[in-house]
Amino acid sequence: MLPLIGEETRIEVTGEALQDVNTWRKQMIHYIKEENPEVNAAIIDAAGKTDLDPKAVALGAYLTYVMLEKAEKEETGAINKILE
Repeated sequence: MLPLIGEETRIEVTGEALQDVNTWRKQMIHYIKEENPEVNAAIIDAAGKTDLDPKAVALGAYLTYVMLEKAEKEETGAINKILE
C-alpha cells in the first residue's frame, strides 16, 4: 500500500519544485536515475511518447515520486517511534 501524502509534504515538495522548475526537474532526472533507474526510464518513455508536453509529464511524475518517498520516510519514522 502506498503511503498517505500529507498536505505539509505536498506544500513542501511543490514549493521547492516551483521555485525553479527547470533546475529542480533536471536534478530529479539525475536523482531518480540513481535511486530507481527503471522508474526514471518509464518517466522518460512516457514523456517522450505522448502528445503532451514532455517536460510537464516528467515534472508531474517526479513530483509524485518525491512526495511518495517523503511520505514513506515519515510513516517509517512514525512507526519506529512507536516501536521504541
